Amino acid sequence: MTCQSFEAPERIESDRRADTNTRTVESDESGIALAMKELKNTGWYWGSLTANEAKEILQDATEGTFLVRDSSQRDYLFTISAVTSAGPTNLRIEYKHGKFKLDSVVLVKPKLKQFDSVVHLVEHYFKLSRNSDKTTADSQPSAPPNGTVQLLLTKPVYTATPSLQHLSRIAINRTTRHIQTLPIPNRLKEYLLDYTYNV
Repeated sequence: MTCQSFEAPERIESDRRADTNTRTVESDESGIALAMKELKNTGWYWGSLTANEAKEILQDATEGTFLVRDSSQRDYLFTISAVTSAGPTNLRIEYKHGKFKLDSVVLVKPKLKQFDSVVHLVEHYFKLSRNSDKTTADSQPSAPPNGTVQLLLTKPVYTATPSLQHLSRIAINRTTRHIQTLPIPNRLKEYLLDYTYNV
């Protein structure tokens, strides 16, 4: 006669959930760490700037001027402070299930795109804003419906003057995504690939 031991199904499920939670936390930590590294490379990430300080910096700026800072609300990591037609405003960036997206009203939230990084999110809206500028250059801008204001991200506010190397890297990224095929030394390719965004 053989004796077989069985673990209770509840315990197995509990262990499985704990293991999944541990992997999720580790994944979130590495995702956030990578997002921070990329943000620090941008030059327009201001860290623990307050909403009032951001408003002061953006007060006399033109529409579309923006910066990214740490959120002052505990449920959010980052905030985009930008100048709209109504003046400076703040948009929280939500982080959930390893993805970043803009916080919005419940009805719009499911329609918003999600991104692997904050810089990717900003780049997306930066490109949309530049395309929007081109299409409305010859026509009168139309007012958005329901009294809302349009979000434009066209000009980052840098914490300090960016280096010529960084500005060159952005210009190259705007021109091509095929860095490996460029006839340049490998060290330059590595530098270009360290920041592949065009904003």
